[in-house]
Amino acid sequence: MKLKGIIPRTWRRIKKILLFLFIAHLVYIIILRWVNPPITITQIVSWVETWGTEKHFQKKWVDYDEISQYAKLAVIASEDQLFPDHDGFDFKSIEKAMKHNQKSKKIRGASTISQQVAKNVFLWQHGGWFRKGLEVYFTFMIEKLWSKQRILEMYLNVAQTGDAIFGIEAAAKAYYNKSAAALNREQAAMIAACLPNPVKYTVVPPARITAARQRHILTQMRNIAPDPDIVELVTGKKQEDPKKNSK
Repeated sequence: MKLKGIIPRTWRRIKKILLFLFIAHLVYIIILRWVNPPITITQIVSWVETWGTEKHFQKKWVDYDEISQYAKLAVIASEDQLFPDHDGFDFKSIEKAMKHNQKSKKIRGASTISQQVAKNVFLWQHGGWFRKGLEVYFTFMIEKLWSKQRILEMYLNVAQTGDAIFGIEAAAKAYYNKSAAALNREQAAMIAACLPNPVKYTVVPPARITAARQRHILTQMRNIAPDPDIVELVTGKKQEDPKKNSK
């Protein structure tokens, strides 16, 4: 009899805890639509790892308008060219990655910018299916509650851009001694090139793989630059429909 009573009480407590966590996460997600996150789990881990070493933990937030348009274009070209159009997930890329990973030992990712923001802001690096499941949840929520501009702004500020370096502003200062707003096309592409592995893919001096990726990204930037949705997102200006103007 006692066991029968314990199980329902335990389940009720678990449901209350889950409900509380859901509400807390929901409120935090809504707050972050306007308020910048003070720090992330990944940044805390990096800061702890630099303690007592010669490395310097670097991060600085900058608003969307204070970031070079080349930097915005470069990360879209590098990480997620369908970012303005999808709802958080690129299912074709996911399917291709799954097929590739079944045949190759070299794992290929298919995370969108939205998924990377969900991971970088709310979760931790690595992890298995449990973290992936949470990533799907947070991706869905930020796509519903934030604008694409806010998601891209968040990505550019929290993504790791070097060894103990986070965000586009800290990277611009560390590598080129300038602000994120002053980055030119080549510099923005070089920083974007390091994103898959910011410790291994060094920017200054550029590793061979970083330089190769930069060349590829520069080509992709030229290819996607005319896209009206990307132009609107990068510049913040509404694009006129050329078909309407031609009438």
